[in-house]
Amino acid sequence: MEEKYLTCPYCLQNISVLIDSGSDGRSEVVDDCEVCCRPIEITYSVEDGFVTLISYNPIDGNSF
Repeated sequence: MEEKYLTCPYCLQNISVLIDSGSDGRSEVVDDCEVCCRPIEITYSVEDGFVTLISYNPIDGNSF
């Protein structure tokens, strides 16, 4: 697991997420913001055990 930091697309707070860097390839996960608890779709790629690309987006219908 690798800890990454990002800004929540809903509440704009800095949060940390754990990314599984154990298997190479592209993956998508949904993780809740640790501040506002709304779901964030996280897409990432892993090569040789290192996260090489990470992007994240809000999930439609989850804003105030």
